[in-house]
Amino acid sequence: MKLSIPGRASTALAVAAATLLTGVAITGAAPAPVAAAAAPDLPVANVKAHLAQLQSIATANGGNRAHGRTGYKASLDYVKAKLDAAGFTTTVQQFTSSSRTGYNLIADWPGGNTNQVVMSGSHLDSVTAGPGINDNGSGSAAVLETALAVARTNYQPTKHLRFAWWGAEELGMVGSRYYVSNLSTANRSAISGYLNFDMIGSPNPGYFVYDDDATIEKTFKTYYTGLGIATEPETEGDGRSDHAPFKSAGIPVGGIFSGADYIKTAAQAAKWGGTSGKAFDACYHSSCDTSSNINDTALDRNADALAYAVWSLSS
Repeated sequence: MKLSIPGRASTALAVAAATLLTGVAITGAAPAPVAAAAAPDLPVANVKAHLAQLQSIATANGGNRAHGRTGYKASLDYVKAKLDAAGFTTTVQQFTSSSRTGYNLIADWPGGNTNQVVMSGSHLDSVTAGPGINDNGSGSAAVLETALAVARTNYQPTKHLRFAWWGAEELGMVGSRYYVSNLSTANRSAISGYLNFDMIGSPNPGYFVYDDDATIEKTFKTYYTGLGIATEPETEGDGRSDHAPFKSAGIPVGGIFSGADYIKTAAQAAKWGGTSGKAFDACYHSSCDTSSNINDTALDRNADALAYAVWSLSS
């Protein structure tokens, strides 16, 4: 997640997925009443394996994966290779920011109605201070593992699935702004919803749901209700991550967040556990945002929430 600037156990949920079939399609009428495919339970070990790779890449490239640095391009190459091998159609979009070349990675899963696109994304860059494993390796790894689960299960949704990894978010959502600004009117209108995942494994986590679009918000809240977890509206990241350019373009947006440098209150600690009076992520934008800066339970729950939303909203 960029710096603040003005402007801003899933297997139990199969029944909820079927219930949502008649009510949460982002646009258009729901399909005929056939049981929806249940989202898979993403193995958190797989998500953590991607994080380990991103950590190794940062370690081998000056300690970070920032825009315009070798660690960012190596991160993108890692994600792209996984997607290409899984059968996705990948596109690398190039742009320039701060006199350095940046890259977005877009991956489309063949099939589905391309006039109704469910898009999920995360920023892949870190700040220069550290490897950025929670911010935002966590979101990037979970989006990648969800995409790979689509391929493993040969999921064939009604809507078209697109996944994205953004460059230069830490400089002001540069990559996602570039992508949105270069969409044709027709292609912009075809995106039924954009789901954003920026910091989902915070070590002192909260469970925050974007409240920008009621339908997408309801989808995530239904998932957490199934786990018995109370959520709160996400406000810390308003206007500070890659959903902002999509929202400005009139595209419905949503997402989840586990907290950055805001302080967890006593009431939130009572609700979610963890330590009150301490930041959700004390290593936010710091060199200590390493592989040890992840809460495995939060990462597991939130990665499964991601998959649940993708399956539910694309049925």
